[in-house]
Amino acid sequence: MKSTRLAILLLFILTVAITSCSDDNSPGGSSNNNGGGANTGGCAGGPSTVTDIDGNVYHVVSIGNQCWMKENLKTTHYKNGAAIPSNLTDAQWQATTSGASADYNNDPTNTAVYGKLYNWYAVADPQGLCPTNWHVPTDAEFDTLFNYLGGDSVCGGAMKEIGTTHWAIPNTGANNSSGFLGLPGGVRYGSGVYGFVGYYGYWWSATQFSSADAYFRYLNCSSSGVSRSSYEVAFGFSVRCVRD
Repeated sequence: MKSTRLAILLLFILTVAITSCSDDNSPGGSSNNNGGGANTGGCAGGPSTVTDIDGNVYHVVSIGNQCWMKENLKTTHYKNGAAIPSNLTDAQWQATTSGASADYNNDPTNTAVYGKLYNWYAVADPQGLCPTNWHVPTDAEFDTLFNYLGGDSVCGGAMKEIGTTHWAIPNTGANNSSGFLGLPGGVRYGSGVYGFVGYYGYWWSATQFSSADAYFRYLNCSSSGVSRSSYEVAFGFSVRCVRD
């Protein structure tokens, strides 16, 4: 009898290990579930798209009293027209204390899908990373979004793109009922190394935690929840803009 129970327990542990796509080396980790109908998009009483200084067009969606971009930012310029340094080597990425962006794995085809990765210096730059009348969300504005969608433990499913075209299996709970269309753009570490595209989506907030760290939120493929943490400002994460 004991051997049978042990076999069942081992089988359960093995199943969880196989179906989970989390990784202990990732900046973060979580778990849960959600449901709902799709939000088709457009700002309430406002535009259905917004265009950045480079001419990139982003679809937008109203979620509660906020209006969000449905795609990750990919601009190469601040809104005043100043260029954001890009194509930095690993050594240059480590050393810079100014705003910078990167294509995941230095491959522009990834940017076409996932947007660019920006260090927090770019987020905080007074020249403005988001288009006019839009801004990088504060930590509190992320809280407003997640609370409207039912709380941290379930709102990730409502925010993630459905299916496994871009998200790794199992993409737990994903239904995109909010219309946010969250994608797993991965990270560029402070060392310059890239990781976790397909597994995790990380988004900077505009709120600094300390002189060395800032808050961000993340989704992952094995959870219906969303998580909050702070990491080094040298890291490269995705950026979503919210309307002023």
